[in-house]
Amino acid sequence: MKNKCIISFVVVALGLSGCTKLNEDLNGQVGNSGVTSGNVASVLGASYAAMVGPYQAPWNWSALQEVTSDETIVPTRAGDWDDNGAWRALHLHKWAPDHSRISDVFRDLNSISYVATSVLGSSPTPSQAAQARFLRAFAQFSILDGWGQVPYRDAGEDVTKPSRVRNAADELSYLISELTAIIPDLPTGPANIANKNAARTLLMKVYLNKGAFLNRTAPTFDAADMAKVISLADEIATGGYTLTAGYFDNFAPTNDILSKENIFTAQNIAGSSGSDLDGMWKCTTHYNQNPNGYNGFSTLSNFYNKFEATDTRRGGNYTGQTNVSGIRVGFLVGQQFDQNGTALKDRKGNPLAFTPEVSIIERDPNHLEVAGIRVIKYPIDYANTGSKKPDNDWVYFRYADVLLMKAEAQLRTSQAAQALITVNLIRTTRGASAFTSLTLDNLLDERGRELYWEGFRRQDLIRFGKFLAAWQEKPASEAKYLLFPIPDNQLGNQNLIQNPGY
Repeated sequence: MKNKCIISFVVVALGLSGCTKLNEDLNGQVGNSGVTSGNVASVLGASYAAMVGPYQAPWNWSALQEVTSDETIVPTRAGDWDDNGAWRALHLHKWAPDHSRISDVFRDLNSISYVATSVLGSSPTPSQAAQARFLRAFAQFSILDGWGQVPYRDAGEDVTKPSRVRNAADELSYLISELTAIIPDLPTGPANIANKNAARTLLMKVYLNKGAFLNRTAPTFDAADMAKVISLADEIATGGYTLTAGYFDNFAPTNDILSKENIFTAQNIAGSSGSDLDGMWKCTTHYNQNPNGYNGFSTLSNFYNKFEATDTRRGGNYTGQTNVSGIRVGFLVGQQFDQNGTALKDRKGNPLAFTPEVSIIERDPNHLEVAGIRVIKYPIDYANTGSKKPDNDWVYFRYADVLLMKAEAQLRTSQAAQALITVNLIRTTRGASAFTSLTLDNLLDERGRELYWEGFRRQDLIRFGKFLAAWQEKPASEAKYLLFPIPDNQLGNQNLIQNPGY
């Protein structure tokens, strides 16, 4: 019971959006004084559980990465999805330091870091310590990505004093040293725990984004860093990963069995434990679909049009399961049907036909409910919808991303021919035509096609120098939006410095 109580405390606490200093309070509750050799495994479990809140839902860290990009829009539909303009602010790059989504995610990511640190304050085994250090590094990488400065504590520090803060350069050095150090003590698998190749993948991302994190307005790419990306990819390749022939098998209810490329995932157990992945469907499906949803998140037609018709990533019927609702996987556009083939209608009685046309504020009452192409990335676990937990394991890292990062490092170091081979391996596996040449522009597009709605797009656009550009339903934006603001409710820690322009 003690184990369940500790994990439950963390999960419940992470959901309390009213706690402005939760990162400090949480460390005090399950921190150094509360961890003993007898419950260190429980607190390590709590560290994994703490990942649910910020990562395993479309409206938290994923929203900060995707709704701020050219891949995702949450249009205001009369009173639906207005939320005091919070979603519009993300897409238009008009957020402020009191933005609730930014504040909640910053708090929850820091909570992962602090709970994982508390594991180290007792007598963990080398493997337990390495896993906790990986989860802490994982969260701190996201904080660095979003805010450019990272609060931290060492095990045993006085929790009544403000957290110390590392700047971008110091945090990058720390992450490289930390991840390199823990790889020998991490297990080789399975994918649903911190493992050696998960650490190597995260280390690839550190090296690949290093120049962008140090200078976001003009990223640079050091040849030695790119060589590290390539060598780490080659190490990961020895792990037996291959591209999964069925793209959506990587996200299916049985993806722990079907996927040959998932490197790091969060285990979800059907009907009982894990994330509310049901939200991945409900945030986008219509009220009259099954499972019924909230009719919100959509993609943009310009992004959808980047896919060839033969590209299996664009979606269709998912052959890995019986479809009991009529909902396809991938992109939902045009007339929608139930499982009997009957055409559905919206709540006004109009045909439920999702349109490529979408505006940041929808004003036509007959277009409100159908505007925007919808996305189903995770095939629906029909046996576990509603209040049940679905069985799809949440995917953090896949081998396809490793290959694309390797190709990018090759391209940035005058190895375009080798990079082209790598990218075409992915494209032909996905049913797309092979490229005849590879440029930074079509590589960025390819990362979008392969990794859409997986929480990487903002990071990619910044690294490729495209994040401030105008795109569909968004004008060009100011350089200050390359970083999120430190939330107002966190500035009581005088070691945190508000980012420029806020």
